[in-house]
Amino acid sequence: MWLHVGVVVREPAVMAELFRIAQNPDPGSKLPYLLWLPAQDGPLVLKARETWPRTAKVYCHRAEAWPEPTELVLVEEVAVRECLRRGRAIDLVLDRPRQHRSQFVFTRLKDGREAIFWQTSRTVTGVRPGLRLPTRRASGTETLTVLKDTRERYGYRFANQQASVDPQPLPVGDYGVAIDGEVVASVERKSLDDFATSAIEASLSFVMAELATLPRAAVVVEGRYADLFTREHVPAGYLADLVAQLQVRYPSVPIVFCGSRKLAEEWTFRFLGAARAELRGEAAEPS
Repeated sequence: MWLHVGVVVREPAVMAELFRIAQNPDPGSKLPYLLWLPAQDGPLVLKARETWPRTAKVYCHRAEAWPEPTELVLVEEVAVRECLRRGRAIDLVLDRPRQHRSQFVFTRLKDGREAIFWQTSRTVTGVRPGLRLPTRRASGTETLTVLKDTRERYGYRFANQQASVDPQPLPVGDYGVAIDGEVVASVERKSLDDFATSAIEASLSFVMAELATLPRAAVVVEGRYADLFTREHVPAGYLADLVAQLQVRYPSVPIVFCGSRKLAEEWTFRFLGAARAELRGEAAEPS
């Protein structure tokens, strides 16, 4: 049974796990595509100008209903890893290697009308600020196998820790650990400059949205929190506000300032070891 958008519909369970794109059956519409979002509070159907925000934000508008089977011309169907509303946005993470992280932002125009913009980290890059994101072994194991993303340049070697490094492509983050071949915890490494830039350009928000899909995840910063207040060409307190907003929006992904690269490497090692031990149900070892 099909009902209007915003009302829970009685559909097969698989529907709640899929992001779907179809042709808009209304020939007079300037928005030629329909999007099906399996949001946690009920399916959401939107009209859209494009099938993905590749070079710019895509304007969307609410649709009354998904097409009847006789009118349905399906363009694409992708499994969903996450579709969660956080504040005035919905984070969408798809189960595919590319073009998998995006965000739907709900806002109001000056005349009070609702406007919905579909964006990715690429399409928000460059937006001006404010316009509107030891040697002791690790826990639970003699030698920790740390997965290192193959795209990570000049990364940690964990030479001073009891760890081995296994380079391989990671779905998200720069370093991770796996249980039975599945990545269960990940850490995104940021220099202070990279952290500041990605926070201002909002690309960090998309990374944290995907990190939040893992059982355990964190962002580690090779710098001091105090240094956020001394950045050139950034209003005092602006970066601190962004950090607070990101942390409130993604409470399961801590942002940790470690002061230096060496301490950030040590913290990453300890975090991944503790995460793996907890998820395997291993008792914490007394100090």
